[in-house]
Amino acid sequence: MAVIARMLVRRLLILIPLLLGVILFVFIVMRFSENKPEYAYFQGANPTPEQVHQFQLENGLLDPLPIRYLRFVGDLAQGDMGTSVLTKSPVLDSVLTALPLTLQLTFLGLLIGVVTALLFGVTAAIFRDRWPDQLIRVLSLTGVAAPSFWLALLMIQYLAVDAGLFPTGGYINPADSFTGWLRSLTLPALALSLPVAAQLTRIVRTSMVEELDKDYVRTAIGSGLPPVVVVGRNVLRNALINPLTVLGLRVGYLLGGAVVIETIFSLPGMGKLMIDGVTNGDPAVVQGVVLTIATGFVVVNLVVDVLYLLVNPRLRSAG
Repeated sequence: MAVIARMLVRRLLILIPLLLGVILFVFIVMRFSENKPEYAYFQGANPTPEQVHQFQLENGLLDPLPIRYLRFVGDLAQGDMGTSVLTKSPVLDSVLTALPLTLQLTFLGLLIGVVTALLFGVTAAIFRDRWPDQLIRVLSLTGVAAPSFWLALLMIQYLAVDAGLFPTGGYINPADSFTGWLRSLTLPALALSLPVAAQLTRIVRTSMVEELDKDYVRTAIGSGLPPVVVVGRNVLRNALINPLTVLGLRVGYLLGGAVVIETIFSLPGMGKLMIDGVTNGDPAVVQGVVLTIATGFVVVNLVVDVLYLLVNPRLRSAG
């Protein structure tokens, strides 16, 4: 536990400059965006140059970029993401309202992806070069090639419109109806998770095959241990290292992909918030959404680093 604590502290210390770098990147990108606060504020009006200059002066938009960045970081440290120039409401309130739905969708998609990848990846490795393996390989290649938005449109057409099994869109709060909530998120989660599941399946299969070919597996089975015990206790645990590496990156994909999927299924999450911000020319909202997703990606990779330690004892000894 002491080794895990030391490595966790080390990762947290690395996380601080990394988050500052992410904030800097988002800040610079938004500063050079065509969406300017003054344009959104005077949207639909015909302001004079003096009015635009006065707005820029009052909001510190004419200050040098380093000063604006430090002020932005200081505001973030106090939980202030800025204010929407259109609704005049804090961006943080909008993010906190939309974020739970995106997290629900991402978690459900991650759960489906991981369970599917483990089930099919392990099966393909055990039945290597036989028909189950060949079938799973074809399915995984198809899944990798199929983009989430295309799968979403197909599911809406065939499973929602034609079969009527699921709603075509919208969101139901789990507090109102758990069954309704699950039905409203099933198709979006499937569309989001299937490409990830396909990629992870291929990696799980490869890692499992490499482990099954090692001497300790043949020795354990030869000594009389049941193959199920050997695979479940040793092979699977050692084979999870490579899939975990990819999983950290794929969670970032799920967070980003949720933006598109939420738009297709009319879900009031971070995706809709971001699209509304772009459409209305509200840079503070766009900046808040992008920063939240980027920060989530960084934090998830920190969690994956900790999972490495729990799964692989060799990494703990190296620490």
